Amino acid sequence: MSSHKETASAVMPRIELRGITKIYPAVVANKDVSLTALPGEIHAVLGENGAGKSTLMKIIYGVVKPDAGEVRWEGKPVTVANPAHARELGIGMVFQHFSLFETLTVVDNVALALPGKPDLGELAKRITEVSERYGLPVDPRRLVHSLSVGERQRVEIIRCLLVNPKLLIMDEPTSVLTPQAVRKLFETLRQLSTEGCTILYISHKLDEIQELCNNATVLRAGQVTGHCDPRQETPKSMARMMIGKDLPHPQHGAPRIGEPRLVLAGLNRESPDPFGTDLKDMHLTVHSGEIVGIAGVSGNGQQELLAAISGEEPLSEKHPIMICGTEAGRLGPAARRGLGLCFVPEERLGRGAVPRMSLSDNALLTAHRSGFVSNGLIRFHEIAAFAASCIKAFDVRCGGPQSEAKSLSGGNLQKFIVGREIMQKPKVLVVAQPTWGVDVGAAAFIRQKIIDLRNEGVAILVLSEELDELFEVSDRLTVIAKGRLSPAKPIKETNVEEIGVWMSGMWPDAGDPAHFAPSHEEASEAGARGKAERRPEGRAAGRPS
Repeated sequence: MSSHKETASAVMPRIELRGITKIYPAVVANKDVSLTALPGEIHAVLGENGAGKSTLMKIIYGVVKPDAGEVRWEGKPVTVANPAHARELGIGMVFQHFSLFETLTVVDNVALALPGKPDLGELAKRITEVSERYGLPVDPRRLVHSLSVGERQRVEIIRCLLVNPKLLIMDEPTSVLTPQAVRKLFETLRQLSTEGCTILYISHKLDEIQELCNNATVLRAGQVTGHCDPRQETPKSMARMMIGKDLPHPQHGAPRIGEPRLVLAGLNRESPDPFGTDLKDMHLTVHSGEIVGIAGVSGNGQQELLAAISGEEPLSEKHPIMICGTEAGRLGPAARRGLGLCFVPEERLGRGAVPRMSLSDNALLTAHRSGFVSNGLIRFHEIAAFAASCIKAFDVRCGGPQSEAKSLSGGNLQKFIVGREIMQKPKVLVVAQPTWGVDVGAAAFIRQKIIDLRNEGVAILVLSEELDELFEVSDRLTVIAKGRLSPAKPIKETNVEEIGVWMSGMWPDAGDPAHFAPSHEEASEAGARGKAERRPEGRAAGRPS
């Protein structure tokens, strides 16, 4: 054991942080943080939302300047001036909040991160090759605004892999990837590690940390509170290190099924995006007092379905969507909210919240019907009190109701958006990716709030790419594949293996096989996804299946 330590100490660190401090007007993001990572090391950075992880990574990447402390790169002090300088050094970063230009294509976005003026045709071929090699399918020609969150995540990862980095920073890289894509990504990261690449890995999925990483630094409230070898820990013990207490287990209770609140009756919609997915003959009923989960691989029609249900893209007919007994297909978002629909989109910044607006103003955007506008005048005191109540009730770490949305960590912004919708007392709640990028403690909290809302008689539809999450919160589960919905099954009557197969469109009575035509490889991969999603020993098992 001692010889191993001596060998490790003889290796020059790839990156070393000494006494890093960063203070913002409303919060101390980092305080005297030190961290060392060696060549070939996969080093986890653990902590709750707002613990300072992302700020620390942005300091390494040159996005943020520290107020104190020193960064050493391969043994020498360095001041990373900007991301371009970081890339010159050999540092790549996959951001939690994507740094992509939505009006440009995938290949254009990738080209902007590369030196010189690369040939776009050749670059598109390289993107396709890398995406196929690592199991991260993406079309280089597509415009970014037409991509789902999961597909945008793939673009960020591919962009970094193309430059062969010496240090790769990954901030929640698997939040919206499928289990099978996660496995392929892990294979890639392990290969990069054997080639000497250092990886700093941020994730709230502690089973992933345990499987992938060989060292970890734990942050709490901006300070280092400990180190561990994740391979010698359990997800439960690491969660305790992060939040200082054991995780609560969701309390369900028996569902009390009531009247239909959200009905899809033969929903068909041709996607306006030539690269999008058409919705085909969708049937689904969500009753009051139940949670229905929708599983699926990103890019199979989730975006189009959410736009159709929320009213962002009204239909030409009114009958395919009913909300609380009213045919709502032709209604816009405001009218549907008037019927009792509340909505949490998968894209936090841009759709869920306006980045430069305060939390109070963002609350007003969807909650103005809650008595915050009188005779056309905004009641600013009431909306500020509403935002403050949301911040307190959902433990949102921020500087108060006037904090800009973009100043919050991803997980804290997610808690605010979910809280804002729940506090409006909806009759129907549609939630996409409810705990994307949220720490384990906050994820358990959000899931319990959703379950509590269901116990109050609300009809809830949850779209998520995390099967563990869907099995934990749902009463019934359906699958979206290639624009179609499978039959909905009670959780107790299915399992992850079956849902994994269904994710390729292979469920009983799926209709004309020509609509799906799943290859043998697709079917095998779908089965592998189900097996990969088995919870390791020590992880919360949720509800019985």
